[in-house]
Amino acid sequence: MVVLWTVVISIGLSFVVDTYIYFLRRASDRQRDAVRKALTIESSEQKKFIGFFHPYCNAGGGGERVLWTAIASMQRKDPSIVSVVYSGDVDVTKGQILEKVKSRFDITLSPDSLHFVFLKSRRFVEDSNWPRFTLLGQSLGSMYLAWEAMSSLVPDLFIDTMGYAFTFHVVALLTGVRIGAYVHYPTISTDMLARVQTRRSTYANSSAISSSSILSRGKLLYYRIFMYHYSLALRRAAFLMVNSSWTKNHVDSILKHSDPVLDVIHFPLVLAEKFIFASRRNHSDAPAPVKLEEAAIVYPPCDTREMSKSALEGRERLVISIAQFRPEKDHATQIYAMHELARKHPDVAQGVRLVLIGGVRNTDDMERVARLRALVDDLNLTSSVEFVLNAPYPKMLEYLSKASVGLNTMVDEHFGINVVEFMAAGVIPIVHASGGPLNDIVVPVDGQRTGFHAKDPESFADAIYEALTLSPKEELVLRQRARDWALKTFSEDEFERGWEASQWSKWM
Repeated sequence: MVVLWTVVISIGLSFVVDTYIYFLRRASDRQRDAVRKALTIESSEQKKFIGFFHPYCNAGGGGERVLWTAIASMQRKDPSIVSVVYSGDVDVTKGQILEKVKSRFDITLSPDSLHFVFLKSRRFVEDSNWPRFTLLGQSLGSMYLAWEAMSSLVPDLFIDTMGYAFTFHVVALLTGVRIGAYVHYPTISTDMLARVQTRRSTYANSSAISSSSILSRGKLLYYRIFMYHYSLALRRAAFLMVNSSWTKNHVDSILKHSDPVLDVIHFPLVLAEKFIFASRRNHSDAPAPVKLEEAAIVYPPCDTREMSKSALEGRERLVISIAQFRPEKDHATQIYAMHELARKHPDVAQGVRLVLIGGVRNTDDMERVARLRALVDDLNLTSSVEFVLNAPYPKMLEYLSKASVGLNTMVDEHFGINVVEFMAAGVIPIVHASGGPLNDIVVPVDGQRTGFHAKDPESFADAIYEALTLSPKEELVLRQRARDWALKTFSEDEFERGWEASQWSKWM
C-alpha cells in the first residue's frame, strides 16, 4: 500500500514539477536574452553560462579570492563562457564589486563576460536569523535562496563556491543541470559530532548544552539526521574540489556515510524522487546521475607573487592576524595570548604590538569586534592591541611587509589562506595545531620547521616568545624556508592547474 501511494503521489509530483520546470525554463531563456543584450553579446555567438552560487561575494575573504581567481582564469582561457554570480550583495553595484576585487585581491575582471544576479533573500542564510538549529535553518534558507537564483536564471553548470550543499537538491530538481562545488569546509563533520558526544563546550556547542546529558543527546540526534541529509546533498554533485587534506578526508567520509535506520525512514522519498527523475529523463535532456566517490584537493590561490617581494630582514616587533571577524576565528585567544606573553615574558613583550586585521560583514561582526575591544580594555592591553577593519589590499600588504609574526588561532581551520600569506610575505606563522595549517601548510620541509604550532593562549604566548627571540640567522633561514614552500605549493598558477584538472568543463 505504501509503495502504491508513493507511485501515485510521484506521478502527481512529476506532472507538477515538469510543468513548473517548463515555465521556469521559458523565463530563464528570456533572462538569458536580457543578459546577452546587457553584455552586448551578438546573437550568433555561442555562449555557455556558468553559475557561481556565492551570496557573500563582496565579503573580501579567502573564499572570495577562490571565486574571483577561478572566474578570472576562465575569462582568460575561454571567451565562450559567461560567468553568472548569484550574490546577496544588493546594496552594491557590479562596478563597485569589481573595484573591491581589484583593491582587495589585485584581480582584474572583465565586465563583458560577467553578470550578477542579485538575490533579495540572503537574510535567510544569516546565522543571526537562526539562534537555534542554526545549521538546519541556514540550510533551508539556502534552498530558498537557490530557488530564487534558479527562478532568475538557469545556468548550464552550477558551481557552489561558498558551502551551501543543500542548494544541490533545489538545482537538481528544478533544472537537471550538472552541479559542482569548491568546498572550503564541510557544513557538518565527524569532529562536530565528537564534540557533542564528549560534551565539549565550543562556540558551536554552548555550555548550556554540553553540561546537560539530555540536551547533548538531543543535539547528537539532530546532528545525526543532518549529517545523513548533508551526505545526500553532496552526492548530487558531479565533481567536488576541496581546499585541504583535512577537508578531503571529511568530505570523502561524508560521501560514503550511511545510516540504516534513516535509510528505511527515507525510502519512500527516495523512491518518489527516482520515479520523478526517471520520468524526466524519458522525455528531456536531463543527465543521468553520477556516482561521486571522492573529492579532489585544489589548494586555494594565494597572492604569493606580490607578498614575496617583501624584504625578510628588518622586521618590526609586530604580531598580526588576518581573518574575518567570525566566531570560529577565535580572536579572543590571540588577545589572551598577548596577555600571557606580558605576564610570563614582560621583557620580550615590551614594545610588541598585536594588530587584528579583518573584514566586517554585518552588525553581528561589528558587535563581535566591540566585545573584543572590551576584552582588550579589561586586560589592560589598549596600547598593545590595534584593530584594522576592512583594510584595502595595499594596507594589508604594508602590514605583511613589516610584521614579524602572524597568528591563526582557529580550531580545525579548513585551510588557512592567511597562513600562506604570512609565509609568502616572510612573516613567521604561529597556528593552531589542527586542520589545514597543521597538515598542509606549516609542515616540515626537509625535516626543518616552517613555523610554530600551539593550542591555547599559554602555548601561543610561548610560541610568540620563541619566534621573537630567534637569533638573526635562525630567523632569516626560517622566513626563507617558509616563503619558498609557500611559493612552490600555493600560488595562483597551482590553483588554476588544479581547477582545470577537476575537468569541470566536461560537465557542461
